[in-house]
Amino acid sequence: MRLNALLTISGVAGVAIVAGHWLTEYSPALGATSEQVVIDSDDIGGTVTGVHGAEAGVWVIAETADLPTKYAKIVVTDDKGRFVIPDLPKATYNVWVRGYGLVDSPKVRSAPGKKLDLKAVGAPNEKAAAQYYPALYWYAMLKIPARTDFPAGDPMKSQGRWLDIVKTDGCYTCHQLGDAATRTLPPSLGKFASSGDAWERRIQSGQASASMASAISRVDAHRALALFGDWTDRVAAGEIPFAKPPRPQGAERNIVVTLWDWNTPKAYLHDEISTDKRNPRVNAGGILYGSPEESSDFIPTLDPAHNIKSQVKTLARDPATPTTRDNEFFAPSPYWGNEKIWDSHTNIHNPMFDDKGRVWLTARIRPAEDPDFCKAGSNHPSARLFPLQTSGRQLALYDPATKKYTPIDTCYSTHHLQFAADANNTLWTSGGGDVVGWLNTSLFLKTGDEQKAQGWTALVLDTNGNGKRDAYTEPGAPQDPAKDMRIRAGFYGVAVSPVDGSIWGSTVGYPGGVVRLTPGSNPPLTALAEVYYVPVDDPKAPMHGFSPRGMDIDRNGVVWMPLASGQFASFDRRKCKGPLSGPKATGNHCPEGWTLYPFPGPQFKNVSSPGSAEASYYAWVDQFNTFGLGPNTPIATGNASDALLALVGGKFVTLRVPYPMGFYAKGLDGRIDDPAAGWKGKGLWSTYATRAPQHIEGGKGTTSKVVHFQLRPDPLAH
Repeated sequence: MRLNALLTISGVAGVAIVAGHWLTEYSPALGATSEQVVIDSDDIGGTVTGVHGAEAGVWVIAETADLPTKYAKIVVTDDKGRFVIPDLPKATYNVWVRGYGLVDSPKVRSAPGKKLDLKAVGAPNEKAAAQYYPALYWYAMLKIPARTDFPAGDPMKSQGRWLDIVKTDGCYTCHQLGDAATRTLPPSLGKFASSGDAWERRIQSGQASASMASAISRVDAHRALALFGDWTDRVAAGEIPFAKPPRPQGAERNIVVTLWDWNTPKAYLHDEISTDKRNPRVNAGGILYGSPEESSDFIPTLDPAHNIKSQVKTLARDPATPTTRDNEFFAPSPYWGNEKIWDSHTNIHNPMFDDKGRVWLTARIRPAEDPDFCKAGSNHPSARLFPLQTSGRQLALYDPATKKYTPIDTCYSTHHLQFAADANNTLWTSGGGDVVGWLNTSLFLKTGDEQKAQGWTALVLDTNGNGKRDAYTEPGAPQDPAKDMRIRAGFYGVAVSPVDGSIWGSTVGYPGGVVRLTPGSNPPLTALAEVYYVPVDDPKAPMHGFSPRGMDIDRNGVVWMPLASGQFASFDRRKCKGPLSGPKATGNHCPEGWTLYPFPGPQFKNVSSPGSAEASYYAWVDQFNTFGLGPNTPIATGNASDALLALVGGKFVTLRVPYPMGFYAKGLDGRIDDPAAGWKGKGLWSTYATRAPQHIEGGKGTTSKVVHFQLRPDPLAH
């Protein structure tokens, strides 16, 4: 079947709940029986019917605890209510139906090779149906101050700046808002004069209290807490979302989702990695690795072929390395009380495979003060140009073949990392603040010399337009026509262009943007940067937005990133009409390079700008068609949508994870295990990356999960 024929995009069909049944604008299909469904001995198949006949576009979930780790597989019914859950390991499963307009059906015990005729249970009312909506639909009920409500003295000077904080760069940075855990106030918080006061107490809970308090302080905290209190009061009084999510349509019905538990209830994940981004056949069928960030010094691993989870113990080089166990703790957690559940010295944020199957990580190895070779007076080439004093996180290497974990000291701080496709296998990093750092991994692996293998550069714009790096003005100083200009635009995301090897990074904040770094022939001496800000109010831009977070790049050199304004943005440097260097090339000189695609889902009611209430965290481009929607498919994490959001032909395909509710990803990648096996031999990998796994459906005791997405040619393929 042709791809275009499959792509009936999420949101095209109108939906309504009538007498407990979820209808689409399409005519009801005739029902079927399980006898009409063909399965193999390792499949479970059958039909789903409701009081009105076939239930199309609902999920059938099979879950088991019989394997070495908890396992679930989820599929979607076709237009006749038929389903096939393919390739199940031998076990006894609980099988049930979930769908918009329904409540969960009773769980039925079954096993591979069996056929089932399942009965969907219609929601008795709108409120019951809404309990299964993604967090986005509930969070869109939050009242946002109107554009006219920002006085001159307000620290947040516009509605957009406010949205940036209550979404991607503040309140939504670490977990969902709008899920069942956050749209209500737990009684264990205590009794308060108002719900605003309860929210003030809530954000002082546990080991993340300092970061939550810091985020709310960036807006009018009293006003923001009152609005959050009003939101939860209205939910408690019975108010439900004003918009409804559509059931899966078209290609969305062909998605197979598989989940494995792979961590502990007290630890969380930031990312996972399955392969080398440059070659998705690396580590085919192999073990996945996670990054536990502030929660633990144990890297979780998953062997998906054998359904086995395990851990790798990491270590810091310096015994004096601080631990997150000592994070400032304002008040007890409603879940864990005074227990300090996080204890991480290494603070591993992001993992990445190289071409030999080794895993490189951004990891803390020591206290913050840099060694002398980083500082003024050092002979290191980068230190001579831009000495550094501290770094909060460095690098590490884990070799699965030898089981050896090696800390690597860097003068620059690290956050995310990506390999270049060059002879040195250069590892580029973000998180350096004023600088961008790199490691020549070929040199390091050959010599073990971490000092010679590393370098870093300040971000310098060629504002005098002579094509080379010269003396520069400092940030905040007036431009000098004879000099270049240094900027502060630290990388958050980082990616390497397959077109020309330039290094791109997203810079967060308002309005934020992207930076292009060309190392030149002798970095850092020859390194030059370009910066392009998101058009927040440029009258020449067809659409406005603001505040990117993570980013990636496609095979054509087009950069993709989600925006806090509720859009998926691309920046194509090839579209720029004016000079890309010189005195005017300081960030706002290429609005024509930007294209913005509003995310699916509702916008906040009193926000009139295009976009949705979605608070997407990161982007990844499927350069090699590891999923099946085509090469160069950009995918955003749908952090408020329990989903990944793939952009195909300018419209979104929603890769929803309906169970357990609370899927919140901070990254993903794609791997090809067997190119001869078609859809079964490839797929996307991600993980539940919320810092609060106790917020996931199931509550306290729930763990992070690995999620595998596959796209079959039709809903019954097996």
